[in-house]
Amino acid sequence: MTRRPGFPARLDPAGAPAGRRPAAAAAPARAAPAGVGLDSQAVRARMVQKLAAQGVGDARVLAAMNAVERHRFVDSALVNQAYEDTSLPIGLGQTISKPNVVARMIELLLGARGASGGRLGRVLEIGTGCGYQAAVLSHVAAEVYSIERLRGLHERARENLRAFRLANVHLLFGDGMAGFAKGAPYAGIIAAAGGEAVPAQWTDQLAEGGRIVAPMVMPNGQQALVIVDKTAGRLTQAILEGVHFVPLKSGIA
Repeated sequence: MTRRPGFPARLDPAGAPAGRRPAAAAAPARAAPAGVGLDSQAVRARMVQKLAAQGVGDARVLAAMNAVERHRFVDSALVNQAYEDTSLPIGLGQTISKPNVVARMIELLLGARGASGGRLGRVLEIGTGCGYQAAVLSHVAAEVYSIERLRGLHERARENLRAFRLANVHLLFGDGMAGFAKGAPYAGIIAAAGGEAVPAQWTDQLAEGGRIVAPMVMPNGQQALVIVDKTAGRLTQAILEGVHFVPLKSGIA
């Protein structure tokens, strides 16, 4: 039986000797400003109330959004905006998604045929970013594999998640378009970047009864949220509301 990587795992670039990689500046630890940790529960509770009012109805998702301290995943200068329904910059041209978008996509993921009742099984996240969504997913999935192609963000997510000690979250540095075959099959795959099509590697790695939730570029050039379900070996696709995510790219940087 193949042993799965522990937290935090890393994929070495092709040709690089195991255990060796280019030096990268470690992200500094960002302690929350005084007072934020003391009142964040109340602010977070109000955020969750707004999510429910906006239509998020899955109690598992609302509980997970209430449990994860979003202010610990943003820069200290932006911490006062952490619980607003807005995306925020996290560096390298990337953003942390709006709470409503995170909750909406995870709720859709939990709507898969094989996810009724309790937790999802194994989930693959494409685009770790700062690690916030992976932390939320850890509350609704048995196991989370999260892959990031930008080394700076991968290292930042490792630092952000270290204090949470989430034994069911595995961080990977690699090309998200290729998925992560060693962890397959996945009950759910969720992406934080949109391309013109859902990569075949993702559908190949999706379990029977599983679901992919991802943005996709439509013929008009705009992005829309798409769900892909696998049933009896066949794929069905549904196009939902318009969204705005960074482009899906291959390779690592």
